[in-house]
Amino acid sequence: MKLFYRKYIVVLMTISFVVAGNSDESTMKKMAVKKVEEQAKLIQEMVDMIYSFGELGFQEVETSNYLIGILEGNGFKVTKGISGIPTAWMAEWGKGKPVIALGSDIDGIPKSSQMPGVAYHKPMIEGAPGHGEGHNSGQAVIVAAAIAMKDIMIKEKLKGTIKLWPGVAEELVATKAYFARDGYFDNVDACIFTHVSSNLAVTHGQAGGNGLLSVEYTFEGKTAHSAGSPWRGKSALDAVELMNIGWNFRREHLRPPYRVHYIVTDGGDQPNVVPKNASVWYYLRELDYEHIMQLFDYSNQIAEGAAMMTDTKLISTRILGSAWPRHFNEPIARAMYSNIKEVGLPKWDKNDQALAKAVQKEAGNKEIKGLPTKLDTLRGPVSKSNNWGGGSDDIGDISWTVPTVTLRYPSNIPGLPGHNWLNGIAMATPIAHKGAVAGAKALAMTLVDLYTDKSLVKDAKKYFKDQTKDTKYQPMISKSDKPAIELNEKIMSTYRPEMKKYYYNPKKYDNYLDQLGIKYPTLKK
Repeated sequence: MKLFYRKYIVVLMTISFVVAGNSDESTMKKMAVKKVEEQAKLIQEMVDMIYSFGELGFQEVETSNYLIGILEGNGFKVTKGISGIPTAWMAEWGKGKPVIALGSDIDGIPKSSQMPGVAYHKPMIEGAPGHGEGHNSGQAVIVAAAIAMKDIMIKEKLKGTIKLWPGVAEELVATKAYFARDGYFDNVDACIFTHVSSNLAVTHGQAGGNGLLSVEYTFEGKTAHSAGSPWRGKSALDAVELMNIGWNFRREHLRPPYRVHYIVTDGGDQPNVVPKNASVWYYLRELDYEHIMQLFDYSNQIAEGAAMMTDTKLISTRILGSAWPRHFNEPIARAMYSNIKEVGLPKWDKNDQALAKAVQKEAGNKEIKGLPTKLDTLRGPVSKSNNWGGGSDDIGDISWTVPTVTLRYPSNIPGLPGHNWLNGIAMATPIAHKGAVAGAKALAMTLVDLYTDKSLVKDAKKYFKDQTKDTKYQPMISKSDKPAIELNEKIMSTYRPEMKKYYYNPKKYDNYLDQLGIKYPTLKK
């Protein structure tokens, strides 16, 4: 893949307060926008390339190698394998303050393989993973913005440090708490995270949704012949089933915002052998740390009760991941929203809208509105009384470690179910490319703010101090917990050989749709 990197050997530099130079902030922002526009081809290639890899969490080998190659080729020092995670890294350039970290997720979704630009279910490989959320697009946003800012820094003789990092295994909420625990954000002044969406937006204050603790319980029993002498066995699977039953009865007596769901990861070997070992994996979600840990206490009690009822042993309670509820920095969000209004939404053409409406129809939506043409508003905190729970993101742990915001950029279609092949249809099409360009513009303009306006960083830190005055961040993982880097290894080893046949080749094809021979948009079978 190195041939693809050399095309973009441009020093990605980082960045700081105004020290020298003649241009004012407005002029630098215009420069930033222009420089992002000049990188539209790079953005398209990065979006398409990472889409073609389609890798699951902890197994983003091709994706990380591709990104590391680009960054090292542009003069970044890349520390690989941070927090003991082979596909995680931290790239750094420059020195001095402020230190701004830019991050975006990179992992895909199981069983979401999908031909892009095709408005019905057409997997590239049946049963294979794919980018059924759109995490293939965010790194293009942050890399392009960094390149734009680098050129400005050279011209204006500005100092500072920029860090870029990947959200590895976000779908497992399994890494960012380790990054925070292990000190990778200790000297960072602010973090800007990016995430795919259907609009160009940012929020501040307490976000909606829940925090989360991911836990796997493993029971040990005793084997026996299931028909010949079952009385001599002790079924670990019985313990798993009774634990699930216990939780399903406990649900009635929990607060409305909670979410608890599970899968059985090991149910034994074969029916005629009483299972010696069995495991079940739980996600425990609530609005705040205290209530998440309360769910954890309930869960542990239920597990212990299930072991007692079956005369088995609870041999492992393993934390696989965690996510604090998200809280975003108001001063940075307000500065970013001013830039969002300047950038505006992309100009969608009739093909973009036709694909969006066809996909919404395929999803069974009652309202077929297509892509948005009006910017979202700047939304503030979601009060606990109005927060009925929902999804989680481990950017929450970073948001309680340093001043943080999440920029949402319009690379996907609204009204889709999420974590589904439907959500992958737009993600290597002009919709994704245009949305990522818009996101990179807003991000680059906000970097200009952070590196030229001392008061913005000062105000962001003051807000963060107030944010953490009464609520103190306590990691849900311990010092001895280790990332579950083996997750998804078996799935990827099964599908990767066939998936390699579909890797994008930008030297031969202008875009991924061309390589796949897809007419844009393809609306009917």
